[in-house]
Amino acid sequence: MSETLAQALQYARELFAWPWWLLALPLPWLVRWWLPPLRSGSAALKVPYGERLDAVAAAGGRSLRGGGAGVLAWAAWALLCVAAARPQQLGEAMQPPQVGRDLMLALDLSGSMREPDMELGGQPVDRLTAAKAVLSDFLERRVGDRVGLLVFGRRAYALAPLTLDRATVRDQLADSVVGLAGQETAIGDAIALAVKRLRAQPAEQRVLILLTDGVNTAGAIEPKKAAELAQAEQVRVHTVAFGGDGSLSLFGIKLPGSGGGGDDIDETTLRAVAQATGGRFFRARDTAQLAGIYAEIDRLEPIQRPGQAVRPRIERYAWPLAGALALALLAFAWQGRRRA
Repeated sequence: MSETLAQALQYARELFAWPWWLLALPLPWLVRWWLPPLRSGSAALKVPYGERLDAVAAAGGRSLRGGGAGVLAWAAWALLCVAAARPQQLGEAMQPPQVGRDLMLALDLSGSMREPDMELGGQPVDRLTAAKAVLSDFLERRVGDRVGLLVFGRRAYALAPLTLDRATVRDQLADSVVGLAGQETAIGDAIALAVKRLRAQPAEQRVLILLTDGVNTAGAIEPKKAAELAQAEQVRVHTVAFGGDGSLSLFGIKLPGSGGGGDDIDETTLRAVAQATGGRFFRARDTAQLAGIYAEIDRLEPIQRPGQAVRPRIERYAWPLAGALALALLAFAWQGRRRA
């Protein structure tokens, strides 16, 4: 018996959001039974046809208990209780994706990013233009991620907080120019700022992708110290060393602090940062290699994974509510017709 009752309760919970409202179904009957109409001990007014009035009142009471307007009123109350219980219907099974990554992009805007040693669509372009084109395409594919953008030169600045609005991040990326954050390269500060922005987000989903073409020449925090901070906060750092084999020069003289050129990229430090945080180090000497690297990061940091299948609940309370209103109006009309 108890097992049958438990199954009935389980079925009621599946069918109704608030099944306890069904307990109100017998409420009018209980009120009528416990609170009988009050009758005065002495008649306030005596008329010759008093017995006929008593007979009419008795007939009317019977009609409210049984057929006619009484039945309609009871049915309206029952439908009202069913509507209050919020009947629901299970929809088609859906398999939503799990939450994506909290992804920060750190882009080097130091002076060396002006070096025109890249090609894009067969045309020579500078490193920043090539990097922005590849990053924009990467952002297009990160549906479901919360993405933020920070840039660094002599200092590190956050241009876009973590957001699902990738269009805003792309706009900020497009407006970035060489020298916006200074001419030098503060790699350690950029990592530290990204960790600060990511630490409030859910663990194991925090990812930083740092692109630079130079050596840490500025900032208050050394890259290895920043890597320790990232490791403590469970932030994976993927480092991308970007640039050709030349160096930024003026009349054959290399500019100081430019960080340009293949020999001027501190691959050892970038590799150590990635290894310490569980990320990967990549080296890109042209736009095609850079695009391949971001495609590889796409595979390393997947966005959509099949989650647990769910069946959405569709609210159906409107139907019994409309039925209760219709029956109540019909009961009033029935009662008015009888009086006429």
